[in-house]
Amino acid sequence: MRVHILAVGRLRAGPEKTLIDDYLARFDRSGRGLGLGPARVVEVEERKGGGMAGEAALLRRAVPKGAVICALDERGEVETSPAFADRLGIWRDSGRSDLVLMIGGADGIDPVLRAEADHAVSFGKMVWPHMLVRVMVAEQLYRAASILAGGPYHRA
Repeated sequence: MRVHILAVGRLRAGPEKTLIDDYLARFDRSGRGLGLGPARVVEVEERKGGGMAGEAALLRRAVPKGAVICALDERGEVETSPAFADRLGIWRDSGRSDLVLMIGGADGIDPVLRAEADHAVSFGKMVWPHMLVRVMVAEQLYRAASILAGGPYHRA
């Protein structure tokens, strides 16, 4: 199952991008034998004056046909890493070939698009900067693959 981190806005070179690249490379290596990956980041441009509806249109166009959509949203479900790993395995085993982990713009994901998602996940009650959410998603993908493979990275 291919994984797409779909995000509004561009991330410049820097420590966050370095971390994302590192975790996604680790995920690709550990996930390959599990039927997970490759993972990639897809960025859509923020449109001045387009608002959440404009961003939603851009996000919708970037979603592969038939993909599982998981919205990263403060109103989503707070899950443990093992629960997220289990969910990732279930999505993979359901025969879906693509998973989209969707990160909205500064105002979040348009409510209509959020309602279309198969699932919503929250990284807690705090609001996180979008660049850090990308890092956290990439790390959780690697952690999930490690959990599914029985590796030592996750210490429960």
